[in-house]
Amino acid sequence: MNSAHWLARAARADPSRTAIFLGEAPWRRYGELARRVASLAGALRGQLGLAPGDRIALVMRNVPEYLEILYAAWWAGLAAVPVNAKLHPREVRFILEDSQARVAFVSSDWREGIGEATAGMSQSRIVEVAAGEYEALFAAAPAAIESVDSAALAWLFYTSGTTGRPKGAMLTHRNLAQMTFAYLADVDAVDERGALLHAAPMSHGSGLYNFTHLARGAAQVLPEGDAFDPAEILRLLERHSRVSFFAAPTMVKRLTDAAERSGARAAGLQTLVYGGGPMYLADIQRAMHVFGDRFAQIYGQGESPMTITTLSKARHSDRAHPRYLERLGSVGLPHSVVEVAIRGPSGQPLASGEVGEVCVRGEVVMSGYWRNPEASAAALREGWLWTGDLGALDADGFLTLKDRSKDLIVTGGSNVYPREVEEVLLRHPAVAEAAVVGRPDPEWGESIVAFVVARGEHPAIEALDRLCLDHIARFKRPREYRFVDRLPKNNYGKVVKTELRALLA
Repeated sequence: MNSAHWLARAARADPSRTAIFLGEAPWRRYGELARRVASLAGALRGQLGLAPGDRIALVMRNVPEYLEILYAAWWAGLAAVPVNAKLHPREVRFILEDSQARVAFVSSDWREGIGEATAGMSQSRIVEVAAGEYEALFAAAPAAIESVDSAALAWLFYTSGTTGRPKGAMLTHRNLAQMTFAYLADVDAVDERGALLHAAPMSHGSGLYNFTHLARGAAQVLPEGDAFDPAEILRLLERHSRVSFFAAPTMVKRLTDAAERSGARAAGLQTLVYGGGPMYLADIQRAMHVFGDRFAQIYGQGESPMTITTLSKARHSDRAHPRYLERLGSVGLPHSVVEVAIRGPSGQPLASGEVGEVCVRGEVVMSGYWRNPEASAAALREGWLWTGDLGALDADGFLTLKDRSKDLIVTGGSNVYPREVEEVLLRHPAVAEAAVVGRPDPEWGESIVAFVVARGEHPAIEALDRLCLDHIARFKRPREYRFVDRLPKNNYGKVVKTELRALLA
């Protein structure tokens, strides 16, 4: 089924209901949105000459037009290639060339950057959103929804590429439907009175979640600011009700800091879904102290979008459970639409408690990497997606992540998972952030180095050593501490440990 049918259904059922808010103000109602989408789809197929299966790129910040372009692409039987607008023009060029996008829609802030990205290219036509050329497209005759197979490409999701060229995970209409069903079954209850707030980039997790509210005929809210502004988010959480949204752990920390300073309690918040990186135990406990039991966690990848495991709101609030803190430090139980297994290097399944690579299979998993059969064969083996993440399942089925396999440190023949050390360092009140990496060592193989961002004055190294010795084995204690003003992060808030290792080299 074409994902655009959800928009058509909502528009028929209640055309006067607000579909998109810009800040506090209604921007489009469902009936109007569906009419514009049908006309834009007609222009894509007619005026721009695109055929079913062609790709269009969106190099845009979060603006309300983002949604009508996405829906128009699917309405016309095309595939969307959302591109993070914070990327460098050279990175954008690679994605445009690799995806063979026929049209690139860009927001006004990319007016100059897109010229650098497409210099010498002939394959992509550039359309600036909110300019005259864009609005002229809506004069086209409305198109009927293109009939597509559920296995057709819908979203070409490019990985962040922190360790090399990004790869395009091919997500089909079936994948996106399964992701949506998993959210509604396992993460959050949504009805037509709810709202989805796009606080994170729509090129990734927040945009993928648009379906969760579209399928219910609920509203979507876009902040007016160009960047994540905790004060604006807190204000919108007072103006709108039954609000859910996705945020990376770094965003949750900033929102918690802002709420603590202002005393805001986000009365309209229903569910804050966090994921996309490690959420340390101390950080989620502090966030829950400020906002209450309104958190759910998801673990997923672009290759299995937003859908591998989830730690529900009920699990977050189950403080009476004897292993509550252990579960709170996990990423929860497998989603209802997937199977999860832990496997060793030769593919053998591992027992509860043993650490190995997290593998997942189900109808939500990508069909492969775009134009990259070698990478597809490496990631998809015997029906399983090998995630590259290391973790362990406990006897109750809860998954605890250790690290990416490439971040594992082997010192003196023993495995050290950086996250375990980072969790301990974050117990110190003067430590704001910590990242642990391995450095080649002629005697031990690797030695452990901790990069620390202090909260005010630097904590004493002796105190950090003592903290580690009190909580983890001696061989896991960092051999060196480096105090830095900030940790290098990619555009999605993940610490780029390759840069830290390069500093050591």
